[in-house]
Amino acid sequence: MLNRYFVRPTTIDRIRASWIGPAIEHYVEWLAKQKYAARNVFVRVPLLMQFGEFAKAAGATSWEELPAHVESFVETWLRRQGREYSESEHKPAARNIRNPIWQLLRLILPNAQDYKPLRHHQRITQAQTAEPFAEVVPKFFEFLRRERGLREGTILQYRHYLRRLQDYLRKINRPLLPDLSPRIVTAFITQSGESIDKRSVQTLCSILKVFFRYLYRVGLTQRDLSKAIESPRTYRLANLPRSITWNEVEQMLKKVDRRSGTGRRDYAILLLLVTYGLRAREVGAMTLDDIDWKHNRLQVPGRKAGHSTAYPLATNVGEAILDYLKQGRPETTQRALFFAASAPFKPLSFAAVSQRAKYYLRKASVLVPHPGSHTLRHTCVQRLVDGGFSFKTVGDYVGHRTPDATKIYTKINIDRLRQVALGVGEEVL
Repeated sequence: MLNRYFVRPTTIDRIRASWIGPAIEHYVEWLAKQKYAARNVFVRVPLLMQFGEFAKAAGATSWEELPAHVESFVETWLRRQGREYSESEHKPAARNIRNPIWQLLRLILPNAQDYKPLRHHQRITQAQTAEPFAEVVPKFFEFLRRERGLREGTILQYRHYLRRLQDYLRKINRPLLPDLSPRIVTAFITQSGESIDKRSVQTLCSILKVFFRYLYRVGLTQRDLSKAIESPRTYRLANLPRSITWNEVEQMLKKVDRRSGTGRRDYAILLLLVTYGLRAREVGAMTLDDIDWKHNRLQVPGRKAGHSTAYPLATNVGEAILDYLKQGRPETTQRALFFAASAPFKPLSFAAVSQRAKYYLRKASVLVPHPGSHTLRHTCVQRLVDGGFSFKTVGDYVGHRTPDATKIYTKINIDRLRQVALGVGEEVL
């Protein structure tokens, strides 16, 4: 397989002479099977050879010892480039070095799936992974699990916010026990509110109430500080939908270069999002079996509300999907509809679907808060509401679980609101 990429026999001999040469050759075979471009081989093989020599110089004598040297090699490699990386630049640069190494290791090590490399921003000390306040309140998390019956996902939130409190108290050099003043707790909540949204502040306050109530209950504090905590108020339907005009939708669609396979895929995705108001998860989960070409129907199974929806397949949507299937979708035995545009050609994730929508909205200079797939979903709903369809019909069309999810669009139904303001719209109410 090496002969396919390297012409000089001396180059091939040098690769095979490396103590991880057989592993590299196996990796090159894998790259070819996954249809990686040849340029990937030319870039990755020298990188892997240098990694092998680095690990050997650091004392590695077997392949099983290689994972321990990945991160130190990545940092050494970046330093040798002779430039300073910002936080935003460091992540992609490190990822480009780290990923091929871990691909190789997962091919050659029997328990490779157990190896989970820490990213640059995930490297944390043992003290940080410990449960916050474990030394002074050792049984609190046991209380959450056993008495309150909380799941690990919820406990993770407790750990996150209580660690913030722990860091704050260390910063101002104040102990948790025997008693904190309400003023310090209020100052912590206020400071936290500068970096998190109102809903997250509500979660923080709820967690602090449970925590301080527990401290008082087990006799670790003299007063119940939970009573001094007030959560910020939020109001139902307080936010506005993030919809855009149809002219802006057309402006976005024009930015898609449909001459490439990626463009054909993205064009079909955008049409699905804005025509049917689908969620990114629903588009990412689509398979070839969800399209009934004979009857021109589109099936969306497993929706958020626990049901499925069948739509008539719009002509422009069907043509866009067909164009992608003919000139864009990679050859594969998998039934997923949309795939990544580069090797190893995995099915497109829901996060990638939302990112493509975000990319084209920004490319078209469409200004909207939090751009993404939900922007197009909101736009679809708003267009239906403006078209005079009942909220029940609109909710069923886009798979809303409750009528309240659709009612928010009444806030920007300008024509009907104008009738109410003028006193001639009593029938609207």
